[in-house]
Amino acid sequence: MTATTLTTAQVRRKTLVSGTVGAIVEWYEYTVYATAAALVFGDVFFPELAPGASQIAALASFGVGFAARPVGAYVAGLLGDRLGRKSTLVLTFSIMSAATALIGILPSYAQIGIWAPVLLSVLRLAQGFAVGGEWGGAAVIAVENAPKNRRGLFGSWPQIGVSSGLLLGTAAVSAASALSGDQFAVWGWRLPFLFAVVLAGVGMWIRLSANESPAFLEAKQQLDEDTSTRKAPLTELVRSHRRSLLIAIFARCAEAGNYYLLTVFVLSYVSTTLDVPRQYGLTAVLVGSAVNIVAIPVFGRLSDTFGRKKVFLFGATFIIVTAWPIFALIETGALWAITLGVVLFLALGHAAVYAPLPAFYCELFPTMVRYSGVSIGYQVMAIILAGFTPSVAAWLVLASGGSTWPLIVMVVVSTVVAVVAMLFASETKDVDLSEGDPRPSQPRQDRQTPVGASNG
Repeated sequence: MTATTLTTAQVRRKTLVSGTVGAIVEWYEYTVYATAAALVFGDVFFPELAPGASQIAALASFGVGFAARPVGAYVAGLLGDRLGRKSTLVLTFSIMSAATALIGILPSYAQIGIWAPVLLSVLRLAQGFAVGGEWGGAAVIAVENAPKNRRGLFGSWPQIGVSSGLLLGTAAVSAASALSGDQFAVWGWRLPFLFAVVLAGVGMWIRLSANESPAFLEAKQQLDEDTSTRKAPLTELVRSHRRSLLIAIFARCAEAGNYYLLTVFVLSYVSTTLDVPRQYGLTAVLVGSAVNIVAIPVFGRLSDTFGRKKVFLFGATFIIVTAWPIFALIETGALWAITLGVVLFLALGHAAVYAPLPAFYCELFPTMVRYSGVSIGYQVMAIILAGFTPSVAAWLVLASGGSTWPLIVMVVVSTVVAVVAMLFASETKDVDLSEGDPRPSQPRQDRQTPVGASNG
């Protein structure tokens, strides 16, 4: 191995660790909020409402953050495509960590009245803004630093940040909820938020040591030399890459809302509608997250071998076919059945559709609009589906007298939309990311030009 090769390998490894660890910390912070909203925020911040209404309000406060995600995606995309991936990721990380720490010391409704839920919503918007720019940046910097035949694998590692954060966040809340009596509801829920400060310090140190993407540096140099070609990333996306953007947006329907349905809503469903110990839901999510962490890199690597589309369509089909059996398992109220249902979704459905997305999204867009295209394409559907899925699901179950049939229909319909979107895309695993306009590096006559290569 030459010195140059060794240096390249070290840079790739450092960048991959930075993106993955940063994503884990940010999604830990995000998960802590989601779990606390499902378990205690109704009583802490919305006590004046009826029990069912306070629960819906608490879950809706979780959804508020998703409203800021597209804004964060736009701003971070603009900064990431003009100033750099690394500096933008440091900014989003700082905002997320500060907002999470402040939630940990936020007074309750009993202490400051209506200002408590107002300030909670403001801090939640800050979290959403930060996450809106985080995922795209972590995905782009990982994929742009990857070897061509390992982009699916490299891109899947920041993806485990979501489930790793879910695992750590759920574990932290689960440990805090073990406090005796009503101590968890009174003050114990704050501990996981405050612990985020320690994680943030570690994550920031790692993120600051990362390297900028070589593809971005090369493209930026060319752009600086020819400023006449410079356009706002969003303008360029809408003008020249509309089809790619629409495919990226609708491909998320397979997991955007369904993920939160099976990891956030299920926590309140098992403890309220099914009236079983809340630890059942926490245990199911913990086990499912652990399996998901292992499965995501596996499916990412499979997408390098078989293609992004085939792996994605396998996962989407699995979600559609197993929607009813999974909810039937959860409805039994048995710990083993709830856990099995969540594990099946996260290990074989969610992991398969989620793992290929970073590489697939990056391969859809050229370098100087890639951060914007990936971030906006990923986050738009977050506000439409993901943000309010837990609260909508709670309302549907309440309105249907406890039935999960509306939820099954919601899962199937949303996933079918994603399948249709992916069928309109060409396979992208062979595109050359170093070219200004992505296309296969060794085109064959029987190969279609990937979406993103030329569309208007």
